[in-house]
Amino acid sequence: MKKTFLSPADFTPTMGSYSHGVKIDIGDSEMIFVTGQIAMDKEGNAVAPGDFTKQTEFVFQNIRAILQEGGASLDDVVKAVIYVIDISKFSEISAIRNKYFSNSKPVSTLVEISKTVKEGCDVEIEVVAIKSKE
Repeated sequence: MKKTFLSPADFTPTMGSYSHGVKIDIGDSEMIFVTGQIAMDKEGNAVAPGDFTKQTEFVFQNIRAILQEGGASLDDVVKAVIYVIDISKFSEISAIRNKYFSNSKPVSTLVEISKTVKEGCDVEIEVVAIKSKE
């Protein structure tokens, strides 16, 4: 099994022993796992603390960049898990989610958590994508 680790050049360095994404060859297709992304800029600062809409947009843009590095797109996403520190923001987050997943319509989970790994980051999203080899 071939694994390729994905880490766009302008991203924040990882805060431990993990990768932003991993592409795995599974025969005629490739699976891409994207680690939970939070709204943190490349200097390690929280982006738009308290603004769930801006944070969700930022996170989806990062997910898009990681998928593109692996040769995939948001249209290839088959599963998404969204963690949020305030479930009452569901409609704000869901509106952004629906925009980015209008074509892929992945299975999805959205749950409330007490906090993320970075103070001020209120949304975390991880995805799995499957892309046919061309």
